[in-house]
Amino acid sequence: MGDISLFQVAVLLAAAGIVAPLARYLRIGAVVGYLLAGVAIGPYMLGIFTNAEKILHIAEFGVVLLLFVIGLQLKPRRLWAMRRAVFGLGGSQVAVTAIILTAIMLALADGWREALFVGLALSLSSTAMVLQVLKETGELELRHGRTAFSVLLFQDLVAIPMVAFVGLLSVSGENTQPMTLQGALTALVAIAAIALAGRYLLGRAFHLIARTGVSEAMTAFALFTIVVIEIIMTGAGLSPALGAFIAGALLADSTYRHEIEADIKPFETLFLGLFFISIGMLLNLGLLSTQTSVIALSAAGLVVVKGLILHVLGRGHGLTVEASRRFACALAQGGEFAFVLTAIAITTGVIVRDFAALINVIVTVTMLATPAILLGEKWLASLLARPASALAFDDIPGSDAHVVIAGLGRFGQIVARILAARDIPFTALDGDPTQIEVIRRFGGRAYFGDATRPEILAAAQVDKARAVVVCISSIEDSLKTVELLRRNYPHVPVFARARKQPRPCAPADGSRGRTDHSRDIPFGRRDVAPCADRDGPQLSRGGANRADFRRAG
Repeated sequence: MGDISLFQVAVLLAAAGIVAPLARYLRIGAVVGYLLAGVAIGPYMLGIFTNAEKILHIAEFGVVLLLFVIGLQLKPRRLWAMRRAVFGLGGSQVAVTAIILTAIMLALADGWREALFVGLALSLSSTAMVLQVLKETGELELRHGRTAFSVLLFQDLVAIPMVAFVGLLSVSGENTQPMTLQGALTALVAIAAIALAGRYLLGRAFHLIARTGVSEAMTAFALFTIVVIEIIMTGAGLSPALGAFIAGALLADSTYRHEIEADIKPFETLFLGLFFISIGMLLNLGLLSTQTSVIALSAAGLVVVKGLILHVLGRGHGLTVEASRRFACALAQGGEFAFVLTAIAITTGVIVRDFAALINVIVTVTMLATPAILLGEKWLASLLARPASALAFDDIPGSDAHVVIAGLGRFGQIVARILAARDIPFTALDGDPTQIEVIRRFGGRAYFGDATRPEILAAAQVDKARAVVVCISSIEDSLKTVELLRRNYPHVPVFARARKQPRPCAPADGSRGRTDHSRDIPFGRRDVAPCADRDGPQLSRGGANRADFRRAG
């Protein structure tokens, strides 16, 4: 770490270890806590650190780890299904935002080079900030969260061509290094090498290491893989985060995906925390105090203009008004890549150092404001909320005398086939688009939705349902869903999947069934716990009888 002392390392670790729990206790979000901690220990307050740029460079490894983990969770076929959102919506967002911001800056700046640079630099959003906040709030798997991720992925793809283009904007041309044909071929070879290694070598390598039974070897090799990817991508002039994402996506089908993710997760969380702390250090409080009005107006203008563009594009992409608003608020800030572009622009003479410092402060302020903007949007949404509204999921049409199936795994699909064979109408809910397509292919009414959310159950017309069958594989989610159903819809019979019963048959005298994780399943008074069948799952029944499943009509 060069001239970073052991005392400074201790301060960083203390900040990372104390701030996150404290921020969660105060309910302000870990990201905001990290940013405020960075401001406090940075060069403009306590002055413990004066080299924030060096720490930021090291901590950017957390963004690489984050993209690798996200790639592990995103299988290639799902990534291919997102191509319209990545290239269509993502390309439109960058192009439209850059054009409009450039036009605004032309009326304010002295030259077209500065205006074009600002338009390009501020068209990008903060990948680390957005993904971390959406993960904290559980929105990354919702439709607007997936759409935001698609746009961020395109921004990572287009960031490197922007670096080359900023070099072409050089006034003197002395430091300009435009991308040559050889450079383009080098970049393509680097991406192809990572893709081939991820597809054919990494899986086998992890298999060999797993056979040794040495757990720390698996962790070491996973980190080694990511570091090598960063070296290759940096040497080719590409984004290391993009390479890490590609490798992670190619390992998504690996049987060791969960083990790799579990090994990487602590390092990802720690380095991301350091990244946000370093962003807080970069906030120039001196400039903020001397040019408060300029910075405040510029930051607010950026968020408003960019947010309006994102909202319109989100609506055009098929998002609901509520989801588009959330999508726009999440991506309205400037991104950390603007810091990279301003450094290159200073070197090549596109902008002067004072102007670059002003841009960096504006970007940092918008990043700091992002969690507060999302909290404000959430408060606004609660004021404007409509009943039975599935904000980020499919719109579910009304239905009467139907069966609601929560979860479309193997067991849920069996239930769906049985109901379909007996002509019993059903509405199925699941959070996996692949499972939804399977049911729809056979003419079933399946919708993307999270059954643990009350508004999704309301949108599925559970109050009018003949019965609800809970087939969710996650025990915790099953319990949560059943609790919601029994509390909000006590008149609706509930059949819940139960596994690993501790005794052959629980009493059917009104007492509660108990599972092996020592938690009560709060069914109704007429609940019947499942008799033991160690060869497969059973159904717990709450207040239902055989007439509930007679042939429709």
